[in-house]
Amino acid sequence: MAFVTEKHLDDCKYTYVLAPTVKKFTLKDNTFIQTKVGSYEFKRMLEEVPNSGSGFLLKIIISPDLTGFKMSITDKSGLRNVNIFKNASSIIQEKFYFQMDVLIDRGVFATK
Repeated sequence: MAFVTEKHLDDCKYTYVLAPTVKKFTLKDNTFIQTKVGSYEFKRMLEEVPNSGSGFLLKIIISPDLTGFKMSITDKSGLRNVNIFKNASSIIQEKFYFQMDVLIDRGVFATK
């Protein structure tokens, strides 16, 4: 999957774009981990019951030059994409929107 400038997940309310104010230290402050190739990676489990180990994985990767990103929601193994807006409970959807709202408030993403 190539880096994109905007991403709309299937059946999601919003289209997400990188905020023009995003900085590398902001990513690190928001628990993005820098990989060996220089990109920034963020992983969160979206679970109905916290620490249950069953849920979906939200994965965001931002390019080293902060011009593009990848975003996906997969099963917990990370191998198969999942549409949480059709198949999952409203709690998981709320957790996704909450996590994205936090990243928007902190200047990492913006909605379109």
